[in-house]
Amino acid sequence: MAEIQLAIEGEDAIAATEALLAIPGISGDYAVSSETQEREPVVTTVATIVGIVGGAIAIAEQIRKWYQEYQAKKSGKRIEKVLIVGRNGRRLLLKDATLEEIRQILES
Repeated sequence: MAEIQLAIEGEDAIAATEALLAIPGISGDYAVSSETQEREPVVTTVATIVGIVGGAIAIAEQIRKWYQEYQAKKSGKRIEKVLIVGRNGRRLLLKDATLEEIRQILES
């Protein structure tokens, strides 16, 4: 399987990335990139998924659930943006992505 990358941006990017890579059936690693902007620092992680065990639809469901949990956090830190880049270079923002779109990225 070729690598799939996810760019995760926000205050809680590191914890969110670690939670993503802890999902059963997903294996990979990540790197952290911090940029200081005028108002506040922006933390971005780039996770590389190198292996998916199990069906793509099951993993897609888990990724969508993970994203929704982090978006729903009301107490402070959260993630702002998640971008998936598939093996074929196709990009997908998780904000309004359907389960089928996530599955297609994982399989393409």
